[in-house]
Amino acid sequence: MTPITDIGEMLISDRERDYFFRPSLVAMARIGSPSEIVAAHATMNGFEVFRLISQASDAWGKVPEWLLKTIKTPVYGRPVLATAMSIMQACCDDDLTLLIGEWRPGKKGVVYRKGKMGIGEIIIIARELIEHGVIGKAKLRKLQKHESKDEYSAEFRVVDYINAARAHFNMPRGEAEQLTMTEFQLMLKAKYPEEKGFTKEEYDAVIDADDKRTAELLSGRRRLVKSKKLPAKAA
Repeated sequence: MTPITDIGEMLISDRERDYFFRPSLVAMARIGSPSEIVAAHATMNGFEVFRLISQASDAWGKVPEWLLKTIKTPVYGRPVLATAMSIMQACCDDDLTLLIGEWRPGKKGVVYRKGKMGIGEIIIIARELIEHGVIGKAKLRKLQKHESKDEYSAEFRVVDYINAARAHFNMPRGEAEQLTMTEFQLMLKAKYPEEKGFTKEEYDAVIDADDKRTAELLSGRRRLVKSKKLPAKAA
């Protein structure tokens, strides 16, 4: 199967087989409950580490060396890898043990047994998958008047998006479940033209240009109306 990378699909191949990944809505449901899906996205984007660094900066004015060393330990690295592995497996119908490795009991507790992929590769791919599955990566114009609206949600309710797709596009449940969030956004964009108006970036650009023009007028470097020379009168 040929992946459509623009909507988040991926194909990873080794010498023995191909692994197809699709971060569909139903795949996101396999990650866990609505709150667990949001937690997984936060983990893959370093939310917990960012929170610790922010708190340390507020308390001490800088990030202590001991905290940086702690962040690099398995205490924080292990949850990221475990979450990344669960995301990849949720997006693929085949068993990924040989590809991404597995967790096994050892003498000192549960240890990670490496697969064919490197840890860094697993994390990067998982982050891309969950971004296409939960947030969506379609290029949408966000109007300036909507910028102040809080879009954070503690839950990602898959069933709500599946039902929305069925209602908007008259799709059967099976097809709606297979949509990625990016694909869903692109379909909405095609069916419902975007509102007219300025995005925050466009609005700021207009204001900056106007401020520059005003400054030039005040400094005398620009005139409101260019003066025209009148033709000389005949004697």
